[in-house]
Amino acid sequence: RASWLPLTGSTTGTNLLLMFGYATLALPYMYRAVDTGLRTIDIATLTEAAQSLGAGWVTILARVILPNVLVAVLSGAFLTFAIVIGEFTMAALLNRPAFGPYLQLMGANRAYEPAALAVIAFAITWACMGLIQLITRFTNHTKAAR
Repeated sequence: RASWLPLTGSTTGTNLLLMFGYATLALPYMYRAVDTGLRTIDIATLTEAAQSLGAGWVTILARVILPNVLVAVLSGAFLTFAIVIGEFTMAALLNRPAFGPYLQLMGANRAYEPAALAVIAFAITWACMGLIQLITRFTNHTKAAR
């Protein structure tokens, strides 16, 4: 409560700082994933076709562009999740409960539990990557009629 740094005197403030720190940490990875997904589709042609059929901008984003880049958005989200779950420094400095400081605390006090937690973290990350593969495989890919 007696901190001279802004937002560090309360739990809500440190949670907000941690959230903004994680967002800043994840921004380049999310940007690259979404940028790669957007470069694989022809946005100009899809947008013009949707506009010629009378669609508005919200409809174009929700029903044309987002389904085409859904896998890229999920890839960026899961990559961000993998980075944030292993991040230690910001949560430890702000004294907030997170997976990184908890894993360090377990490693300092126990023998086998930290290895089990690390394996669980890897399994969750691999399960998320497998989920991306399943979503990619079972999305409806229709070919245009000629």
